[in-house]
Amino acid sequence: MYYLKNFESYTNSYKNSVENPEAFWNTIAKDNFVWKRPWSRVLDWDFSIPKISWFEGAQLNITENCIDRHLEHNAEKTAILFEPNNPNDTSEAITYNELHKRVNQFANVLKSKGIQKGDRVCVYLPMIPELAISVLACARIGAIHSVVFAGFSANALSSRINDCDCKLLITSDGGYRGAKTIDLKSIVDTALLDCEGIESVLVAKRIHKDIPMVSGRDFWLQPLLETASESCEATVMDAEDPLFILYTSGSTGQPKGMVHTTAGYMVYSAYTFKNIFQYEPDDVYWCTADIGWITGHSYIVYGPLLNGATTLMFEGVPSYPDYGRFWSIVEKHKVSQFYTAPTAIRALAKQGLDLVSPYDLSSLKILGTVGEPINEEAWHWYNDHIGKRKCPIVDTWWQTETGGIMISPIPNSFEGKPTFATLPFVGIQAALMDEKGDEIEGNSVEGRLCIKFPWPSMARTIWGNHQRYKETYFSAYEQNYFTGDGALRDENGHYRITGRVDDVIIVSGHNLGTAPIEDAINEHPNVAESAIVGYPHDIKGSALYGYVTLKKSDEMNDALKIEINQLISKQIGPIAKLDKIQFTSGLPKTRSGKIMRRILRKIASKDTSNLGDISTLLNPEVVETIMKNSL
Repeated sequence: MYYLKNFESYTNSYKNSVENPEAFWNTIAKDNFVWKRPWSRVLDWDFSIPKISWFEGAQLNITENCIDRHLEHNAEKTAILFEPNNPNDTSEAITYNELHKRVNQFANVLKSKGIQKGDRVCVYLPMIPELAISVLACARIGAIHSVVFAGFSANALSSRINDCDCKLLITSDGGYRGAKTIDLKSIVDTALLDCEGIESVLVAKRIHKDIPMVSGRDFWLQPLLETASESCEATVMDAEDPLFILYTSGSTGQPKGMVHTTAGYMVYSAYTFKNIFQYEPDDVYWCTADIGWITGHSYIVYGPLLNGATTLMFEGVPSYPDYGRFWSIVEKHKVSQFYTAPTAIRALAKQGLDLVSPYDLSSLKILGTVGEPINEEAWHWYNDHIGKRKCPIVDTWWQTETGGIMISPIPNSFEGKPTFATLPFVGIQAALMDEKGDEIEGNSVEGRLCIKFPWPSMARTIWGNHQRYKETYFSAYEQNYFTGDGALRDENGHYRITGRVDDVIIVSGHNLGTAPIEDAINEHPNVAESAIVGYPHDIKGSALYGYVTLKKSDEMNDALKIEINQLISKQIGPIAKLDKIQFTSGLPKTRSGKIMRRILRKIASKDTSNLGDISTLLNPEVVETIMKNSL
């Protein structure tokens, strides 16, 4: 995989990728992957329909690129390094050779249950090896996997199963999450009361608990694997055949099933992984996300394995058995690249350095963040105390819809800058638009972030609803993909994501992005986290409402509210001061750590009649507390 090793190589590659994108991606695809048949056309696209097709006419199977091609020279290299929830349990190192056998066995089990190319398979598993293996087994036989995070409710699970008409479900008897034991099978049983399409349920053993099994529908996985053949020929897939469906929250609360196809996703996820994390053959790479999210798909499973990497899967949480767990794992496995969410970094920073200093973090070479822009205070803590000011930080911006990282620093090519995602990745033609739909040229400007040209890993549609796909992403700005985010471009052309456009609040005629205000608040030494939303105001049109979580609950007082507004006024200006500040014990978050500002906006506006399904939140109980104490 061609390496971007300095700023000159980045600028030359970027120039080539935007001046002649078809030739650029043709070379990357041809030189770095195994194809069963070459393509007749690199790209065919029209954003007005929208239609995007990469490597048209090509045939391949992504698992041959993830596994088979590494067997000749790296069969005994560790592919997946599994670290269990309990630190006293033994880690598991799965070689590429063993992964090949286990994926083939699992694929044969799926076939024995009638799964064929194009069938949808729902995966509802904790972060255990069977999760990665089942995803690859689906891809091996051309089944479309739809992973649902194993923390979602029965209602959330059933709605996703029904939306894409899944035929088979893969789950476990339960799972471990820190000190908790999760009864996954009972959630599945409840969900399937409303799912007529599921014919079979495969159940892995994790907690070894006696659970009810429905005769003729439910099957223990292990006995089936033991009798399955270790040989399974990879199904030939067309370049644009769907690889997976992954659901992302919509602004209305109705999830969208984003469809990612095979060849373009493969090329882009592999190329971004190699360059943004500067992976080298002996590195151990660790992304702390769950495979239930796009980050886990692209940068735990597919991106690393396509590069023949060793990728670490962690079953647990950063706080168990204490907040030093992440750092003990880094020391134990000599992790080279560490990729996590700002939410986790802030939680860890809050605990102090006593849980960091005992561990040897000298193996680290690259640090990454994902999920939301990282605030400056957290960036510096990460840089100073985890990277020891020696590890570049890649603050990556991308989306479920994009399939891969879109804007990010590239180590050794150009450095990161606190709160900035920096420059577009190779091939990404970013643009800022004004409210009239005109592109904003030059630097030191702010607008709505769009992408002007297709990239290989972009989602092709919303499952079963192409019209919604068009309306959501391609209707706001003609012949542009609209990200839904606002951004500013500084004097050097570097991008800073300012938040969702519906988080850009117009106060007395001024457009105020919530992210910079939150960054300012979060610099206060007593503040752990904050979220800003707008609410109707008779004079200003909209005013600013701040939800602020403190490091210590006994610090809540009016004097602190004054200090917070003084900090905002100093860093942004008096126009950005908050009209209302509510101290909270926590903020409503998705399982991937994103703050659900949609809910906070409704509470601030006193419109709580329909908050949508909050059962899928990480902490649904906090919503009621916030409502009770709202101002």
